[in-house]
This record gives sequence, structure tokens and C-alpha cells, in this order.
Amino acid sequence: MESQQITGQPYGGGDASGEPVHSMSDFLEQDYSSPVPKQGETVEGIIVSKTPTEVIVDIGCKSEGVVPARDLERLDPEFRRNLKVGDKVYVTVVRSQDAVGNIVLSLSRAMLESDWKRAQALLESQEAFDGKVSGANRGGLIVHVGRVRGFVPASQVASVRLSRNADDAEREKAMSELVGRTIPVKVIELDRRRNRLILSERAALRERRQERKERLLSELKEGDVRKGVVSSLCDFGAFIDLGGADGLVHLSEISWSRVTHPSQVLKVGDEVDVYVLGVDAQRRRIALSIKRLKPEPWSEVEKRYHIGQIVRGRITNITEFGAFARLDEDIEGLIHISELSEQHINHPSEVVHEGQELDLRVIRIDAAKQRLGLSLRRVTEEQYEDFDWEATENLEGAEGLAEDEDER
Repeated sequence: MESQQITGQPYGGGDASGEPVHSMSDFLEQDYSSPVPKQGETVEGIIVSKTPTEVIVDIGCKSEGVVPARDLERLDPEFRRNLKVGDKVYVTVVRSQDAVGNIVLSLSRAMLESDWKRAQALLESQEAFDGKVSGANRGGLIVHVGRVRGFVPASQVASVRLSRNADDAEREKAMSELVGRTIPVKVIELDRRRNRLILSERAALRERRQERKERLLSELKEGDVRKGVVSSLCDFGAFIDLGGADGLVHLSEISWSRVTHPSQVLKVGDEVDVYVLGVDAQRRRIALSIKRLKPEPWSEVEKRYHIGQIVRGRITNITEFGAFARLDEDIEGLIHISELSEQHINHPSEVVHEGQELDLRVIRIDAAKQRLGLSLRRVTEEQYEDFDWEATENLEGAEGLAEDEDER
């Protein structure tokens, strides 16, 4: 067998095809490391060493990178203390090579870049988030998104209510009271080149309120009982904030007794229990009732009052034929004009006026028709104290009582 002739060529010399063959030294000298990233580029690396004055990071290049002390001082102290060998971190290249050949890196710039990207994502998604107020002036609030300084203009602050006549000192004082508090905000404007990040508390609250309303509309059902706060009053009823959505208590559903305006019973800020009458998800309306959570008062009137009883009442309305008096929150009775005085009078206002409180005697109870007859003139006279009220149906003036009440 013919042995292979040794040519004496270096290892890896040319072959029959003429392709170049590299020497062993070429392989040994070949650099498998990545090229050094450009200045300003952010890359991932691994911490290989840490001292109080610098952090050494392997970013895959021939030489390792150095995060100097001045950059470490810009980091949150707790974050800096928690850095350890083996951690994966993002760093930004400050210089590709310093005087001694090191790659100079920055952890703080990389974190800032990451926070700008987060702010951009929040702008695009329009997602609300909670931010802590770190500073304030008369123009608004400072809220950071990570390391990026965001500004909430006063016009976008919902937690402070100022009068139009408020001066600069009053505005600054009101804003400064929010420092340290956490508020919901949304990114509404971002300009990285100008280092400008504008936030809005109002927009965030609108979004969250809308979300709560959607959730409430899907959860509420007829017959539910909820706690709420009176948010506003109008001629036809009261709006109740159920924690994200307002429901309406119509005037007729506020009380079992006659109410001409909600302010007679409620005031803004009152906490009340309400009964859900219905939910119209399509029209986004919630109908509520306050009175349905209380027993119908006329069903118990005969237990609470009896003929001949002396009661305390307040005049609520005066008509041509008499005056109405409220005995408690739910029950009103009529004092017919003939029961106001022993003397002849032309109008009830000659004897009583609205808001007046006085003692009255119960002279008639008709729970089925929800009517209660009262007398002022029969209160003090001794001749009426032992009178058998239940035995008579022909009290003076009582003939027209039912008709008069229908005219009310």
C-alpha cells in the first residue's frame, strides 16, 4: 500500500480545489467575541464583578464593560444594593473605549431608556396607571414614570378644586397638599426629543369610572340592595353614586310621604341604602328606590295611631280646604278647615302657617284609602277628652274630608 506523501505544507494549506486552508494559528487567533456596540446603544449583559465604586458587566465583547461610580450614584440606593454577580442587566454604551481600553457603560441611562419605552407603550395603549406625586407647583404636579419625569398640568388635576379667583399662592398650596399621594394618571402627550411627558388625572378617572360603570351594569340586577352616596339633586329626583355609576331615585321613590323636591329629604353627600328597581344596559340607566326598603307606612298606621290620640305634627302644606300636617317621616294627615278653629275662618292661613309645629288630635283613620283626619280645635277642650271618636261618623266638617283630600 502506497503511503501518503507529506508535502511539508503548513496545516490547512490549499487543497485540490484550490480553496485556501487556514493554519492552526489562524484558528487560535480567531476572535469569537461580538463587535463593540455603538455609543448610545442599549444591550443586555451579565454582572461579573461588583465593588462599591464600579460594576463590571460582560456584554459579549472581547473586553468587559465598566459601570463607573458616578453612574451608580444615579441609581436608587436599594436597587444598587440589590445588584449581585450573575444578574442580567441592561446597559447603555457611553464610550466604546476609555483611556485604558475599557468599554464605559451606564445602568441609569439604560433604565431611563426602558422607562421611555414604557411611557410610549402607555401612550399607545391609553392604559391608566397609579403614580406617586413627587413634587408640585402652582402649574401642576410632578409624577414619575420610572425615572422619566412626567407633568400633570393643573387643568388635568381632578383631586384639587380651585375657585376661578384663586391666586398663585392658593394654587401652589392646594397642589402641594397632594405631594406623597398616589393618583391615577394617563399619558396624553410624549415628545422624547424635547424630554416632554404630559399626564392627566382627569382622563384616568374618566376611564376608570367608565370601567366601573360597565362592571356595575353587568353585575346589578333588579332586587339588589346597595349603599350609595347622593351625588346631585334635581327637580325630578336624586342621583346616587353607587361607586362608579350613578343611578336615579325618582321623586316618587324617595319617600312614602309626599315630597315636592328631593332637598326636603336628602342632601348631597348623604350615604343611603337603595333598592335596584331595574337596569337598562342598552340605555345605560339604573333605576333606584329608597322608600322600597322601608315598610309601607299606611299598612302599620293603625298600630301606631288611634282615634282620640294627641300627636305632634308639622304643617307641610296649606290649601283652601285645610292644612296638611306630617306626623313623622312617612305619614301626613289633613286638618280640615272646620277643624282648625272654633270660630269661622275664611282660609287656613288665618290660623296656621307652613313649618309650624303643634299638637293635634287624631279624629279619623282610613288605612285603605291612606287618609288620616286631624283636629286642632279639639286638642285642648276638656269636652273632647272622653269623646267616643270611633262611635261617630258625623264629625263637623268630616263630610267633605275624602273629597277634599282628592282635590289635594
